[in-house]
Amino acid sequence: MNSTDLYRDVTDFAHGTPGWVHSFADAGTEGGILLLMAVAVLGWWRARRLAPRAVALAVLVPVGTAVAYLLSEILKSFVQEQRPCRAVAHAAASIATCPPQGDWSFPSNHSVIAASLAVGIFIAWRAAAWLAVPVALLTGFSRVFVGVHYPHDVAVGLLVGAVVAAICFRVLAGPMTTLVIKLRTGPLKPLVEARRGSHAAG
Repeated sequence: MNSTDLYRDVTDFAHGTPGWVHSFADAGTEGGILLLMAVAVLGWWRARRLAPRAVALAVLVPVGTAVAYLLSEILKSFVQEQRPCRAVAHAAASIATCPPQGDWSFPSNHSVIAASLAVGIFIAWRAAAWLAVPVALLTGFSRVFVGVHYPHDVAVGLLVGAVVAAICFRVLAGPMTTLVIKLRTGPLKPLVEARRGSHAAG
């Protein structure tokens, strides 16, 4: 079964589900990203008083996500794949509004962002992985469910996001840890300690 056939099967199944499922899936494509972002922020808040490496890893979560998103946009502009809601004949109408012409399909930006956030959270805050990983996978699936991406868009998006985030952590964890140590022990130390004191007082 190719990606187009699987897209038809998923969208046909989606149209057989209740209306509230449609609404939940449509909202969930954005909600999943927002939830992952909230977990990443909470992870940074948790790590800010921990060892320098923990702080560095928490800071790298959005950095890896930004790099993965930029690469995704470059791939989209290069491949220029039409959205399936516009290109696939005899498919059920998309639940979500089909993006305009020129908003390319491959890879899925939502999947890239979700996977990079999930991998970053997994590395920086292992205890939160039980939430982050399933949310990322469901966010990716929802893009097919609502009819705006092929399955291969999502699969590649998840892969790109995960790999790019992992590489960013691998390359930047050391330098970022060194930077955090310098900020804590260098000329900015009084400022950092003053901010800690204000947080403690609050």
